[in-house]
Amino acid sequence: MDLNRNQFFFIGIVVLLVGIQVRYVNAYVLNPQTTKFLAERTGSSPSGMPGMLTSAGGALSGQRKVITPPEWLAWCLMSVGAVLCLHSLAMPKPG
Repeated sequence: MDLNRNQFFFIGIVVLLVGIQVRYVNAYVLNPQTTKFLAERTGSSPSGMPGMLTSAGGALSGQRKVITPPEWLAWCLMSVGAVLCLHSLAMPKPG
């Protein structure tokens, strides 16, 4: 399957926007269900994961994993997205 100009441009915009989001968000906090799912799949214990958070009522709501992406990941995604957008502009128009 060959990708045409519009598809390259769309993929480039999506990757660029994900890179911008990763750049501006410092950390992602997963909910307890996702934390448990990741712990089961990776073989690590959820008790070793930091971040015991409580709900507004003060009851224990479960463990939550905090993911802090490295700074280079955002720059990498933004660069790849920009290259894909520029590549799409250099391609011939469809049709």
